[in-house]
Formats: sequence, C-alpha cells, structure tokens
Amino acid sequence: MALLTQNAQQYYSGKREFTGDGVTTSFTVAQAIGAFPTGTTALSNPDIKVYINGVLIQGATTTPPSNQYTFDITSGTWDIDFTSGTNPYGAPASGDTITFEYNNFGGYQFIYLTDIIDNFMATYIGEGKILTDTKRNDVSFHAHRALAELSFDTFKSNKSQEIVIPPNLMMILPQDYVNYVKLTWSDGSGIEHILYPARHTSNPFNPKQAADGTFSFDVDDDGVDDSINLIPGENSDTWGKYKALAPSENQDYDGNYYISNLGQRFGVDPEHAQSNGSFYIDDLKGLIHFSSSLSGQTVILNYISDALGTKQEMFTHKFAEEAIYKHIMYGCVSAKLNVPEYIVNRFKRERFAETRKAKLRLSNIKIEELTQILRGKSKLIKH
Repeated sequence: MALLTQNAQQYYSGKREFTGDGVTTSFTVAQAIGAFPTGTTALSNPDIKVYINGVLIQGATTTPPSNQYTFDITSGTWDIDFTSGTNPYGAPASGDTITFEYNNFGGYQFIYLTDIIDNFMATYIGEGKILTDTKRNDVSFHAHRALAELSFDTFKSNKSQEIVIPPNLMMILPQDYVNYVKLTWSDGSGIEHILYPARHTSNPFNPKQAADGTFSFDVDDDGVDDSINLIPGENSDTWGKYKALAPSENQDYDGNYYISNLGQRFGVDPEHAQSNGSFYIDDLKGLIHFSSSLSGQTVILNYISDALGTKQEMFTHKFAEEAIYKHIMYGCVSAKLNVPEYIVNRFKRERFAETRKAKLRLSNIKIEELTQILRGKSKLIKH
C-alpha cells in the first residue's frame, strides 16, 4: 500500500499568497478541479487555513463553525470567497497579505501515533504471535508513554514561542510546556543571543507580616483576623529588587568582547561575563522572570513538551518509529504475569538499542557540515 495520498499537483498547490486591494472579495487558488479533493470546503476540511497578515481567519478550525470565508469550486476553479459564510470577513483591506494553506508540507517524514497503534495491533498481537490477548487500550497507553518519554531526550525540539517582554518583565509559560531548551533574545539583525538563568535569585512565597514581624491573618487591615491561612503577597521583595535594578552582568561588563580587559579577568564567572541579560523560571506560578535590561526586547523560548497536548501533535519521526514499537512491546510484556524474566530482558535491551539508534539518526550529523566547523579548530581563540 502506497503511503502518499496526494499527487504532486495537490501537494505543491497547497500554499498561495495574494494581496488585497480593498475591493476584491474572491481569490482563485487553483485553476484545475483536480488540484484538491472534490467536495472539499472550509467547513468540512480542518486542514484548510486562511491567514490575513499572518493571523488565522477562523474557518473550519472552530466548533461550532463561524466561517468567515468559503473555499470551493466556482466556475471550474477553486476560489476563496470572503463574502460567504455565517460570519463573512468581507474584502481584505488594501495591502493585506492573504495566505492560503492546505497541505502539511514536509509531513511525509512523520507517522501519526494512531497509525503506529494500528500497525502494532496487526503485527504483534494475535494467535501464534508474541502477544496473544493484549487489549488495544493497553497498547494505546504504552504508545502514549513511549511518545512522551522519547519527546524528553530523543526527539528534536521543534516548539518555540516569541514574545516582546512587557514592562512587568514576565512571560507566561506555554500551555504544553514541560522544560526549556534555551531562551534567546533577537537583535535588530534577527540574530539570537542566548540568555543564561540567574541561579542566585528567586520569587519566594512571601506571607503578609504585621509591624512586629509576626505573620498577619488580617486581610483588610481592620484589626480582625479574616483568614486561617497565610496571606500571600503578589510578588516578593527579592523579585522586586531583581527587576528594579540592572543585573550584575550589566553593571560589571559592557559588551560581548572584552579585549581591553585582557589578562585582567582571571577567575571571572563565565555565566556572568556577558551582557545579554538573565532570567529565572518560577515553575509553581508558571512564569519566566527577566532582568530589567530585557524590557521591550524580543525573546524566543525553545521548549520541549510531551507531544500529548493535542491529537494533531501526536506523531513521531519515522526514524523513531521502530523505537516506539519496542517501547510498546516492552511495556506490554513487562506488565503481564508469568512472563519469563529473560523474555522481559530481551525486549528491554531491544528498546534501549532502538532508542539509541533513533537518537543517533535524529541528531542529523552531516559529515560535510562537521568538517566545515572543524576547519576552524586551529584558529587562535581570544580571551
């Protein structure tokens, strides 16, 4: 059975850009009826997306649908019509960029978790096979666990979020955040500069205190205790001092290169010998705190998730497909009674070997790129 479900015309016709003039309300995406599956409309196909200046115009992606356009065949061509739908958008303004997307570009390198579960059920479970009576729910559980575990330290991180740091110097952690890979700020040329965590500060819990230093249970300061629990403050003094003053790396150093201090910086702490700024993460409150030098800067957070947030993201790279099969097999076998230990250990070793192989493949080491980098190994490194 072939794995490609689209022909070349359908795949490469999946993205179009147009420019609005304030009058035109219909834009032709494709001249051929066969460019997309017949009957595809904005209400029936959630893969269709239309953006105005990079902002998604909600169509098939909302429930109940509040489509602001239709996408269908008009006079033999596929057209986006902004005057149709239950909540029509109307003619895009002059200069607006209209982007149409249908395809999942590059999606062939991935396989969805539901397909992996189906393949496992058909291949490994049944009479005369390794697993004879394992239920689909068991396979699904171990498949989800495998995807989560591989997401933490095997898969490449492909999740990121970019924001402009507001005056309060705080960033809310993404909804599916598990841990960060790195934080950077983007300069005027779009070059990213790495930020390092401030390990010697925090935003601790600060209960309300009376004038004599004892804990106060008086919420409204009327002399009567209103609470039986400690009353938390909004922010601690430690955080207030951290964001109010320039951090130490900006006070002591004034650039990324310190040629004028040659020979005078013995023993300097490298994490502070930079002027990019710093941050720390308050996991309990779900916030990232930044130093004052980053106010108004564009900051990029690269992070990892467990890949289980939504059904659409539950897929894996084909390099790691076999590793997930081995994870499922080991999980199912180790959960059964009266299975010989040598059988369990066999699948444990296979799981380890396939995970290692997947990590090596996903590391994406290219000999030409590595050679080019190593050509600089003999250069004089300036301190």
